[in-house]
Amino acid sequence: MTSPSPSTTTIILITLLLTTLTPTSTSSNSNQCNPTPNPVKNLQHNKITVLINGYSQSRIPILQSLAATYSLSPLVSSVLILWGNPTTPPRVINQLALNLSSSSDSIFLHRNPSSSLNDRFLPRLNDIKTDAVLICDDDVEVDGASFEFVYRVWSANRDRIVGVFARSHDLDLNRKDWVYTVHPDRFSIVLTKFMLLKRDYLFRYSCEGGPRMAKMRKIVDSLRNCEDILMNFVVANSTNVGPILVGAKRVRDYGDSRNDEGKFSSGLSGRKGEHRKSRGWCITEFHRVLGRMPLRYSYGKVVDSIGEQGLCRKGGKLVFCDH
Repeated sequence: MTSPSPSTTTIILITLLLTTLTPTSTSSNSNQCNPTPNPVKNLQHNKITVLINGYSQSRIPILQSLAATYSLSPLVSSVLILWGNPTTPPRVINQLALNLSSSSDSIFLHRNPSSSLNDRFLPRLNDIKTDAVLICDDDVEVDGASFEFVYRVWSANRDRIVGVFARSHDLDLNRKDWVYTVHPDRFSIVLTKFMLLKRDYLFRYSCEGGPRMAKMRKIVDSLRNCEDILMNFVVANSTNVGPILVGAKRVRDYGDSRNDEGKFSSGLSGRKGEHRKSRGWCITEFHRVLGRMPLRYSYGKVVDSIGEQGLCRKGGKLVFCDH
């Protein structure tokens, strides 16, 4: 039995939605940096705007679920889906817009005209009404309690990036190049899998910095990579301190290549050797263009509570004694 088609009114609303929410191309940020009509000035200081990057049709079910979950949080003002695949058929976009609009009136679809990763950080001054902005992927799910805790930590450190996935830069003394790595005891980069920061940094990334920043954004476009590293450069260059890492209670990363099913694994980060080499090259080039290394190390992880650390044998298994 076939499902009834949407009403004519619904089709018109979806068409208007897609027409109204189509941003300008990344190659010309003039409308984003000088928006008309006047941008939002009285920002909400106790709410979050969630920006979810979408690209893969196979992840649309997860994307819809995440968007709906975020929209239900009392902390969230709105959820903007930034669809970055310009080759997606219109029928798929129309259906996605219909599904999103039917699940919540605070979810909006923005179809980017290009696939540039720099579009993740367009300031969207007419649409973002909050001081806090969550940048996240369409395949990462963080539990509600941890989401609220991340926001509380950020509220006390509004000039810094706060997140739950961290990496580090390091210096290869033999090659005299920067490398991208993971250190067990320190970090200097928070990933856009789940990154909370203030709205001002979107403007600085996209609209300020002159020729140097434009050259670094071109590096992101040429590699289709490293936009998160560049944002960490922007923030660290402003604050001269490192990011903050928060320990989440439960994080589901569907895009991690270590998933058994592999259905939603990201092809980019899955090529670990090539991926890390490219990102190390980005760090080296950003340093060269900027003329200084702004990244700063942070140490430790902020946790919501400290439980029993001892292990006890229960039911034939070793578990934390307080479980």
